[in-house]
Amino acid sequence: MSDQSSTNNQALAEKHHSPALSTTEEPSTERPSKEPAGPSPPPNGGIIAWLHVAGGFMLFFNTWGMMNTFGVFQTYYESGALIQRSSSDISWIGSVQATMLLMVGFITGPIYDRGYLRPLLIAGTFGTVFGLMMLSLCKEYWQILLAQGFCVGIGAGCLFVPCVSILPTYFSSKLGAALGLAVSGSSLGGIIYPIVLHRLIGPLGFGWAVRVIGFIALGTLLLPIVVMRQRVKPSKARALIDWTAFSDIPFLVLVTAGLIAFMGLFTLFFYISYLGSARHLTSDDMAFYLVPILNAASCFGRTIPNAMADRLGAFNIIVPCCMMVGILLLCLIAVTNQAGLIVITVLSGFFSGALIGLPPLCFVAITKDKSKIGTRIGMGFGMMAFGVLAGGPGAGDILSGSGSMNWTGVWIFGGVSTLVASVIFGALRIVKYGFVLRVKA
Repeated sequence: MSDQSSTNNQALAEKHHSPALSTTEEPSTERPSKEPAGPSPPPNGGIIAWLHVAGGFMLFFNTWGMMNTFGVFQTYYESGALIQRSSSDISWIGSVQATMLLMVGFITGPIYDRGYLRPLLIAGTFGTVFGLMMLSLCKEYWQILLAQGFCVGIGAGCLFVPCVSILPTYFSSKLGAALGLAVSGSSLGGIIYPIVLHRLIGPLGFGWAVRVIGFIALGTLLLPIVVMRQRVKPSKARALIDWTAFSDIPFLVLVTAGLIAFMGLFTLFFYISYLGSARHLTSDDMAFYLVPILNAASCFGRTIPNAMADRLGAFNIIVPCCMMVGILLLCLIAVTNQAGLIVITVLSGFFSGALIGLPPLCFVAITKDKSKIGTRIGMGFGMMAFGVLAGGPGAGDILSGSGSMNWTGVWIFGGVSTLVASVIFGALRIVKYGFVLRVKA
C-alpha cells in the first residue's frame, strides 16, 4: 500500500514539474536553429568553381587584356593616320583607360559587397562595348580620349572587382593557381586583340577593325554574365576607405612600391612596339607583333609565379621578377637589331606578368584583419593607378620633349623606376619576414 502511494506521489510530482521542465528545455533546443549558419569552406575545385575561373579569365581578357593592347594603338596613332599629336598626348589615352580601370574598381567594391554582381557585369560589358563602338567613329583626339580612355576604362573598372574578389570565395589552398589562370586571360587578350586590330586595319579600315574587337568583347563577356554567382555575400558591405590603412606602414610601403613599379611597367607596355617601328629595328608589320609576343610571354609570367607563390610566398617571387624587369628595360638602350629586341620582349613579358598577378597576394599577406582585404586591395590599386597615370605620359614627354627621339631617357626612366620598386619590395619583405631566404614570405 505504501509502495503504491509513493508511486502515485512520484507521478504527481513529475506531472507537476513537467511544464516547468519543458519551458526551460525548449528554448535551449530551439536556440541553435535560430543562429545563422556560417558560409561553408571554399570547395577548392569542382565544375562550378572552375567555371568561375573561366569567367574570371574572360573578365581579365577584356580588362587588362584590352589595356595591354594599347601599345598597338599607340603605334598606330603615332603614324598620324588618324590624329596628329605628340607621344605624351597619345599616351594619356592609355593612361586614363588604365587609371579608370583601377579607380572605378576601387569605388565599385562596396557595390559588389551588397550583392550586385550581375548589374556590375552588365554595366561593365555595356561600357566596354559601347566605348569601342564609339571609338570606331572617332576622328578627333578629344573624342578618342572620351571613348577609349574614359568609357572603355570605366566599363573595365566595373568588371575589375569581380575579377579579383570572387575567386577567393571558391578557392583557398589553390587560390594562387586559380588566380594565376584567371589573370592569364589578360595575356591572351593582349595577344588576340592586337593581331585582330593589325590584320583588319588594312583591308577594313580602323573603324571596322575596332568594331570587330567590340563584337569579340561582347561575345566573351557573356560567359561571366551567365555563369558567375556570388557564393558568399559579406555580412556588411566593405568600407570604401579603411582609414587605419594610412597608419599601417607595410600597406603604405607596398602601395608605394607598386605605384613606382607601374610607372616603369607601363612605359614598357606603351612604347615597346613604337620602339621597333621608330628606330627601324623591325619592319612596321613586325613592330605590331611585339605586343602579342610580350603578352604571350606574360601569360606564363602570370601563371607560373602565382603557382610558385603558393609554396614560396608572394614577396619571394615579386622581388626578383621586378628587378629583372628593371634590368631588361635598361638593356633596351643597347639593342641594335630585331633579334635582340625580340629576346628582351619575351623575357620582359615573362617577368612583368608577376607585377600584375602578385600584388593581390601581397596585400593578403600583409593584412592582419582578413575582413579588410577587399577594401585594402581596392585602396591599394586605386593609389597605384597614379603610377600608370605618370608612367606613360612621363615617358612620352622624355621621348619627344626635346624635339628629337630620346629613347635612352625613356628606358632609363622605366628601368630605374622598376629597380627602385624592387628595392622597396625587398625592404618590406625583410622587415616583415627577416633575412632568412628559406621562409615563405
